[in-house]
Amino acid sequence: MDPRLEARLLLTRRHFFSRSSTGIGVAALAGLFSRDLHATGETAGPLPGLPHFPPRAKRVIYLFQSGAPSQMDLFDYKPRLAEYRGAELPDSIRMGQRLTGMTATQSSFPVAPSLFKFAQHGNSGAWVSELMPHTAKIVDQLCFVKSMYTEAINHDPAVTFFQTGAQLAGRPSIGAWLSYGLGSENQDLPAFVVMISRGTGNPNDQPLYDRLWGSGFLPTKYQGVKFRSVGDPVLFLSNPPGLSADDRRHFIDDLSRLNRLELDEFGDPEISTRISQYEMAYRMQASVPELIDLSKEPERTFELYGPDARRPGTFAANCLLARRLAERGVRFIQLFHMGWDQHVKLPKQIAGQCSDTDQPSAALIQDLKERGLLDDTLVVWGGEFGRTVYCQGKLTADDYGRDHHPRCFTVWLAGGGVKPGMTHGATDDYCYNITSDPVHVHDLHATILYCLGIDHTKLTFKFQGRHFRLTDVAGSVVRKALA
Repeated sequence: MDPRLEARLLLTRRHFFSRSSTGIGVAALAGLFSRDLHATGETAGPLPGLPHFPPRAKRVIYLFQSGAPSQMDLFDYKPRLAEYRGAELPDSIRMGQRLTGMTATQSSFPVAPSLFKFAQHGNSGAWVSELMPHTAKIVDQLCFVKSMYTEAINHDPAVTFFQTGAQLAGRPSIGAWLSYGLGSENQDLPAFVVMISRGTGNPNDQPLYDRLWGSGFLPTKYQGVKFRSVGDPVLFLSNPPGLSADDRRHFIDDLSRLNRLELDEFGDPEISTRISQYEMAYRMQASVPELIDLSKEPERTFELYGPDARRPGTFAANCLLARRLAERGVRFIQLFHMGWDQHVKLPKQIAGQCSDTDQPSAALIQDLKERGLLDDTLVVWGGEFGRTVYCQGKLTADDYGRDHHPRCFTVWLAGGGVKPGMTHGATDDYCYNITSDPVHVHDLHATILYCLGIDHTKLTFKFQGRHFRLTDVAGSVVRKALA
């Protein structure tokens, strides 16, 4: 069968008018798909009308701690928990909260205070655990949000919620939304880059899926590009054996002409995406090797980020690459660090996770500030939910575990647009319920977009008859956290 002949036989009246060289078909199609035509065109600039107001930040670095860090062992100091050690969590505190399958069958819910010491640091007097000595030195650059909450109680929907604004898969990720709305400042690198590292705390932690940085119903050119630590940083970046750079250039040009014929024939925006992705891949052959070449970085840089900074694929190495990507105008840089799911042996496992992340996270903030990049770079640190104050399993003198807790947890922000040296929100003495200034996932997303000059209610995309947005039909900017 000839597919072109089949396509002609299947032409509908609407197809006929849409393909007419003049008349209402062209006008109607242009009106219907004006945003799509911009979105799939050659330009990498922002959509018309964006930003909605002067932005404080040009880019975002999101340090996502996958698996859910324990807030009361890191940042949310609760000294009275020592008085309650081993006592049952009061029903008046739990208030019938649903439990996960890991603790639903427990007959006892003993309170487990943190084994780690806390101290106040900086002019802001922020409380930080001994597990985070490097972060403690930069607290005056951070805005702690201790009143985050979410709707999901299990990992996959919770991580999906933070990345896409919905618990079910299929929506565009936050990086895809920003790539779509604001474009890229660098024609030779993607607008949205993702890097993944595996923690030492729980190396067999929850898996991550490519859809978490996908484009959903947006054109696929806006999905995140995953950088690898082994082989080519991006798949198929190198020329095949026997193919020179000139040969590849000619090959891509010829392929582009063939794809444009297909685009003219069928009008599928994904064909335009394919054209732009092939072109981006060619340009990345020159830009990516230069990006990952750390030979010109001074020794002080590696001392700043720590010994793991020289090992590709570690969180430290990815933090250093994040700074280099920020310097080159990449719009959204996301680092996923796995291993924070401490249901058992928390004291040992969380120490490993903090060893992985504490120094590099603090170094990234310091490095950005020294280079004049922190003012227009928004850095976000946090996981998908928090941890319970009650022990999962057996509580001993030197060991405990914690289950998932969506009601309250801590994230921190730094840089472009947020107020440094402050703490927003508070929790009760059990670190179980929010007592002031709650911040929902949609609120955090709205605030991130606001720092980039975007009204979250106006960045939309029409799909299946509805105008979708990252914050769905909710979300309020956390103005108390803004500079």
